[in-house]
Amino acid sequence: MSGYESLLDQLEDAIDGGSLSRRADVLRRVTDLFMSASGSFSEPQLELFDEVMTRLLDGVELAARAAFGTRLAQAIDAPLSVIRRLAFDPAIEVAGPVLSHSARVTDEILVENAKTMSQDHLLAISKRNKVRENVTDVLLARGNMAVVSSTAENSGSRFSSHGFSALVEKALNDNRLALCVWSRPDIPRHELISLFQRVSDEVRAALEAARPRQADQIGAAVAAAGERLQHVARAGSGVFRDARREVEELHAQGRLEEPTILRFANSKDFDRTAVALSLVCDVSIGVVERALVQKRVEQVIVLARAAGLSWETAKALLLLKAGQAEFAPADLDQYCASFARLQRKTANTALQFYRLRDRAGGV
Repeated sequence: MSGYESLLDQLEDAIDGGSLSRRADVLRRVTDLFMSASGSFSEPQLELFDEVMTRLLDGVELAARAAFGTRLAQAIDAPLSVIRRLAFDPAIEVAGPVLSHSARVTDEILVENAKTMSQDHLLAISKRNKVRENVTDVLLARGNMAVVSSTAENSGSRFSSHGFSALVEKALNDNRLALCVWSRPDIPRHELISLFQRVSDEVRAALEAARPRQADQIGAAVAAAGERLQHVARAGSGVFRDARREVEELHAQGRLEEPTILRFANSKDFDRTAVALSLVCDVSIGVVERALVQKRVEQVIVLARAAGLSWETAKALLLLKAGQAEFAPADLDQYCASFARLQRKTANTALQFYRLRDRAGGV
């Protein structure tokens, strides 16, 4: 008798060995049979288990479905149709173990599940060992703060550029999430700086409203704290250190020219672009970084004009600054007009002001 025929006989014995009204017991026996040799079945055998298990699930009570899902979530070759059915079970006791642990749940299933099922289902997905970008995009878009925090705290989560931006937006209103975002080693530095800057602005505004007579002191204290955070982020970034070393070498050799800066900006290389502008404008890296992440564009235009850069390069800097939110053509036309009107002498005067304010602890 072939292995397939032997398995078929065993499944028939399991089904016939108890009344179909006792589906839970039969399902347990079939699961025992499957788990005893998991990893060694052929495709036809897996399809047979899939069919039998799916049929037996109909009418099985919650406790039995939950026990079945917990066991099957550990199988490296769990039948696909039944795994999908378990993943979409409305009861999180059933779906949770499968969504969190089953290697047989595909990204396509996870995305569909995250788009349609409950917050508990999303929370279970966020706890997987690996959660890819297309899945985290949905978790961040649809999940509540528990889901977002769990996703951010998971070292196995990976985020798209859009996902990192969404994390920063949500972190503005949640201190725990902000700390979690700051501690992730994979978050791009420009997103960190954006978070520092925007949180600093909000904290400063709130404190100044409460204590208007101390506005100058508050502004200096918040700015100093923000600069320290930026310094820590730079110090902990090997990518930044490599970028700084390369760009400083170019500058020392007299080769840090506009085409190079344009190339950095067009390739969305935040670190090299920031270091290059810092060197050609003779301002601190902190000034440039904040100019490249804050909402207003005036400082970027001033930096570009003072450095003697063309509108093409200035536009590339603005597009780097915009990130995911591209400027409308009308906005770029307006910025081009502002760039053309700004005299280089005036831009250098403004640059002197930036230097003085930076030394005084301003932002």
